[in-house]
Amino acid sequence: MHTKTIRTVLAATVVTAALVMTGCSSGDAAPSVAGGDGTGKSKPQDDDAVRRAWVDCMHKQGQTSVEQDKDGNITFPATGVDSPGSANGFDAASKACDAKVPGIHQVQQKGNEKFVEQGRVFVACARKHGYADIPDPDPKTGILIFPAKSLNTAKWDAIQPACGKLPMPGYSIGQ
Repeated sequence: MHTKTIRTVLAATVVTAALVMTGCSSGDAAPSVAGGDGTGKSKPQDDDAVRRAWVDCMHKQGQTSVEQDKDGNITFPATGVDSPGSANGFDAASKACDAKVPGIHQVQQKGNEKFVEQGRVFVACARKHGYADIPDPDPKTGILIFPAKSLNTAKWDAIQPACGKLPMPGYSIGQ
């Protein structure tokens, strides 16, 4: 009888151990995530679609002078310029659209090296053709930042025949 009890306890222990091992080693599926397809891979962001959505948002905010060119670059008026539909309300519209189209920040960061280089080329041309005190482009964005009332429109107009064919850097006046 003693042997039968030991065998029963051993058998129960083996069965319990087998069940525990089976339960612990079963491959539970990873938790699903909203928007995921279960493969663990995501589609790359469509940068052009993100830019287009941001420009469309800006138009809905009344900023109709914000455009996207054939290469996908976004152009907009200089801030600080007082013309209807341009810089008036631009900052508020930009903040609203940044929130509605959050991918725009990643898109902008990807292209910054190109814009910084384009800004440097434009500034070098401007200095070569008589606008010696034009500011350097911002090293992170490539944007020319003119302090309030320092944009010399006569010099700006004078460099356009030589430098106007180059990609125009973004610029801001009055900050």
